[in-house]
Amino acid sequence: MFDLVYFSSVSENTKRFVDKLGANAVRIPLRSEEAAKFEHDRDSVLVVPTYGGGNDESTVPKQVIKFLNNPENRKHIKAVIAGGNTNFGSHFCKAGDIVASKLGVPVLYRFEVTGTPEDVIEVKERLVTLWQTNS
Repeated sequence: MFDLVYFSSVSENTKRFVDKLGANAVRIPLRSEEAAKFEHDRDSVLVVPTYGGGNDESTVPKQVIKFLNNPENRKHIKAVIAGGNTNFGSHFCKAGDIVASKLGVPVLYRFEVTGTPEDVIEVKERLVTLWQTNS
């Protein structure tokens, strides 16, 4: 099964969602300089929250950008799960779209804030399908 690599701010909304999935998960560090040095060398699904509420300059958390600046980290990302807030309107989960497009991988799912029980069920099913397709 794929690992989940995720970023969560101090609000820990993304962490709470990832915890519900019960999968092997590793967190990208909060501090940018640590995120730049962080490496993960296993095939993974990246879980990324959306920031900025409409400002494309700050949509993808800088820690995620620093993590993905490492080609070794990028090559192991097989899909993206995007978090967001519907209050962002058309910007909902946009960080996932940006990252997936740059990496050439699919957006596996989009969830709001900490996700619902239905989101958890759906993501688990999609992770299994992704794993079966890629193994």
